[in-house]
Amino acid sequence: MNSEPTSTLASIIDALHNQQVIAYPTEAVFGLGCDPDSEQAVNTLLSLKQRSWEKGLILIAADYQQLIPYINDSALSEPQRAAIFASWPGPVTWAIPARPETPRFLTGRFNSLAVRVSAHPLVQQLCRQYGKPLVSTSANFSEREPCRNTNEVTQQFGTAFPVLVGKVGGYLNPSEIRDALSGEQIRQG
Repeated sequence: MNSEPTSTLASIIDALHNQQVIAYPTEAVFGLGCDPDSEQAVNTLLSLKQRSWEKGLILIAADYQQLIPYINDSALSEPQRAAIFASWPGPVTWAIPARPETPRFLTGRFNSLAVRVSAHPLVQQLCRQYGKPLVSTSANFSEREPCRNTNEVTQQFGTAFPVLVGKVGGYLNPSEIRDALSGEQIRQG
């Protein structure tokens, strides 16, 4: 076991290819992420978080095109799409109708999927080099505050946990969540 957190983009991408859960900085907090197409990795993440699959998960991406395989873009009107694009890249997550083939381990009990195009340069770089979006949830155990730096991640998850070292953005709260069809706020940012 190494005593330093993993820091290189290449080693983080290797961890993702090996169905591991990783930690990385986002706009406000460190996120836990994994390959959205790996049920094994998602189950590991849910177990780590002690989170029910029914709550659904967020996908974070470098651009809208990375999200198309998971969401039903044709369910959106031009004004709805314009509202989404006006907030991205940035800390607003949108619940968009999911494609019928999108796994329930991502959508949970919902027919939509929460998605976001991040403005954080490390998230952008990670998703571009990995070639797809990542599952994204705050890096913390249930009932604990989200981690805001590498040291807090290693304190909660151990020094061998794969961490993309970097600084979080300047936001204080996790992302706002809005419903893409109604525009209603689901979670305040």
